[in-house]
Amino acid sequence: MASLDVLFEDNHVLVVNKPAGLLVHGDETGDVTLADLAKEYIREKYNKPGNVFVGVVHRLDRPVSGVVLLAKTSKALARLNELFRSKKTIKTYWAVVQNRPKQEQGNLVHWLVKDSSRNVTKAFAKENPNGARSELNYTLLTSQQGKYLLEVNPITGRPHQIRVQLASMQCPILGDLKYGAPQPLPDKSIALHARQLRFTHPTLKTEVKVSAPLPDAPVWNPFRHL
Repeated sequence: MASLDVLFEDNHVLVVNKPAGLLVHGDETGDVTLADLAKEYIREKYNKPGNVFVGVVHRLDRPVSGVVLLAKTSKALARLNELFRSKKTIKTYWAVVQNRPKQEQGNLVHWLVKDSSRNVTKAFAKENPNGARSELNYTLLTSQQGKYLLEVNPITGRPHQIRVQLASMQCPILGDLKYGAPQPLPDKSIALHARQLRFTHPTLKTEVKVSAPLPDAPVWNPFRHL
């Protein structure tokens, strides 16, 4: 079983750097998940036989890398779930896109409708009765070698939100064939990375800020100096 890249850990929470291609939570494929790896890590590190509790607080899409917060106790899970529900966390993503946005920074609001049968989300600029209101802020950080690095702060947390909202302004994420990228990346990832997460600790009530280093994939090489 693959090793876990642990960014922060105490008795209540476990924060890890998820590699692209790994599921956070189980699906019909039956593939090994981040939750599986976390349970195995805790079982081995603390010599815990039997069942180990790991609560999944939030998810990243399979081809996305970066910070994922897990709970090690049911109390922590309940409190962290409430933080995410009430939008009291700050999530920062980096995305490499192939087109320069018309504005260097902006706020995007769409109504997203998910087609579960095809696992694709559509963005509507006007209110849609079947859609979930979705909002994010973005800033163009730099451009290198004809690629553009955006910092994205989602205000809501919808499936595929960043991917479809950036694509809606003609800035598809590199490698994201599902939302308009012309070609895949060699490792089948997409150039979207959960760079940082800030949240209130479930028991200490202090702010925790955790950042994840960029993946080894070549698409990120021009931006490693930032």
